[in-house]
Amino acid sequence: MSQTWWYLSRASGFVAWSLLTLAMVWGLLLSTRMFDRRPSPKGLVDLHRFLGGIAVVFVALHVAAIVADSYVHFGAADVLIPLATSWHPLAVAWGIVAMWILLAVEITSLAMRRIPRRVWHAVHLSSYLLFVSATVHAFAAGPDTRERLFELVCVGSVAILMFLTVVHVSGGRGRHGRRAAPVAAGRRESDRVTTNV
Repeated sequence: MSQTWWYLSRASGFVAWSLLTLAMVWGLLLSTRMFDRRPSPKGLVDLHRFLGGIAVVFVALHVAAIVADSYVHFGAADVLIPLATSWHPLAVAWGIVAMWILLAVEITSLAMRRIPRRVWHAVHLSSYLLFVSATVHAFAAGPDTRERLFELVCVGSVAILMFLTVVHVSGGRGRHGRRAAPVAAGRRESDRVTTNV
């Protein structure tokens, strides 16, 4: 039983990192032209939101298991405040930073209709920092991340994210991306003129 919490924390941490990576990949796919037709963009949005939400659950499980584990005695401050713990403080700090960014991204996403879009977009862009922080935390604090399989998965994930980011930045946005907004705005303006006439 003494090892249970330790194994649970390692497993939940790896699952949380995987979910975060998938959520980022799906988010970038949404912002490109790759899914203008099939599958349904709404289905992708729902999947993106689900991945982000379930990642929060596994991060909470990861933190709870770390606190419950008796090998290293973590208190509330140790898992909430960067550099508060004496056990590998820098490695743990990366994880805490990732956790707070994840919460900020998820909270602003839930409140997206109630906050300015530029605020939501700015916070959402911090997902890149979230991925970097979570990955550094995994390599610095997790013994399983030194396995060749995880290294290969990590390299592959970084390559996919970089490719999709380049596509996104280069203008690969579909009808649901930002470049469609001026057209929609133009249509609304023309509709308004037509209505007034």
